[in-house]
Amino acid sequence: MTLQGNPPALPPVDTVPVHDASRLTAGGNQARIVLAGQVYTLRITRAGKLILTK
Repeated sequence: MTLQGNPPALPPVDTVPVHDASRLTAGGNQARIVLAGQVYTLRITRAGKLILTK
């Protein structure tokens, strides 16, 4: 006996890395991130928002 139709869909696997911003800033409010030789600054504001600037 064979089953008809498609097998049930599996839930998607999240493959996007997750990083804690306060760990990236070592408990402070700024971190520098390098991409392709360019340096960016990640800043945590007093309101708890993130700003990324070049």
